[in-house]
Amino acid sequence: MNNFGTRELDVVVIGAGQAGLSAAYHLRRSGLEPDRDFVVLDHAPRPGGAWQFRWPSLTYGKVHGMHSLPGMELTGADGSRPSSEVIGAYFEAYERRFDLRVHRPVEVKAVRDDEGGSGAVPKPGSDAAPEAGRRGGRLLVESSEGTYATRALINATGTWDRPFWPLYPGQETFRGRQLHTAGYPGPAEFAGLRVVVVGGGASGTQHLMEIAEVAAGTYWVTRRPPVFREGPFGEDQGRAAVAMVEERVRQGLPPQSVVSVTGLPLNDAVRRAREAGVLDRLPMFERITPDGVAWADGRTVEADVILWATGFRAAVDHLAPLKLREPGGGIRVEDTRAVRDERVHLVGYGPSASTIGANRAGRAAVRSVDRLLSGVPA
Repeated sequence: MNNFGTRELDVVVIGAGQAGLSAAYHLRRSGLEPDRDFVVLDHAPRPGGAWQFRWPSLTYGKVHGMHSLPGMELTGADGSRPSSEVIGAYFEAYERRFDLRVHRPVEVKAVRDDEGGSGAVPKPGSDAAPEAGRRGGRLLVESSEGTYATRALINATGTWDRPFWPLYPGQETFRGRQLHTAGYPGPAEFAGLRVVVVGGGASGTQHLMEIAEVAAGTYWVTRRPPVFREGPFGEDQGRAAVAMVEERVRQGLPPQSVVSVTGLPLNDAVRRAREAGVLDRLPMFERITPDGVAWADGRTVEADVILWATGFRAAVDHLAPLKLREPGGGIRVEDTRAVRDERVHLVGYGPSASTIGANRAGRAAVRSVDRLLSGVPA
């Protein structure tokens, strides 16, 4: 496609991570052809989704619960290689095998109603517009390679592009370095430094344990006391965790990650770190000082680096013109369908933000899109 005019398609998929590739695979299986009936747009420079940006010390052997994409297993991977290389190569091979023809790098700027087209959808709040489940007309996907007019949209943009940075008094005065886990370069850059790691999730603990081996001192700060999980994570526990996240999405609240409600696995490495005092947790500080952090009781810690392992938010700002957000701040989703617009499906969002969840969501979204294209009500 060139950069001029508007091209009409049945489906646009935004994002080529696990969820986006799963959706593209099932679109092909349903009989749709890439570049004729649907297109996959990805802003990343190469295959691999968010995995391509992971830190080099995260080897494939350290990755927990990586599920293969539908139709092609990931086998024989070298566990000592960086996960970014292993999974990036796997995604690239997957795109080639199923001829998914991903367009990259393409930035999607906005998605809006085609108000001038036939069958345009009434604006929210008008007398003709239902409160939820709007349908009919096309959506305009405005991108760096032109505009697509599509009957359905599968949004698979994940969270990596929206790292969450909390705000604390005095943050701008800190003379050291602040970075988010999204930009974590590996432990070598922290050699001989005093490091405060903020965040009680899996990434925070992994970073902390690596940095502690080379740093002059480390401090672990979390809002809530960490919960360590003994033994394997069972199927019932997994369902309960997904259900908690799913309920938030149904209520139109911003989703939490599934991992955030499962607790931290108590493996051998974590046990050793606890015994060594690396995982001695401090409560959240009150403010940031030029030389470190301070608590309300007068305690202070001097630091050269503050590493914010504080998670991510859903990257859905490009959907803002569609006014899908609920008063609670999230997008209400049933199955994968946005309740306020049945043309829009969100995969890898909320309860499907895991590799196995993304696979299932891609399949479910395509089933719903098939019904939409056939004129069957949701």
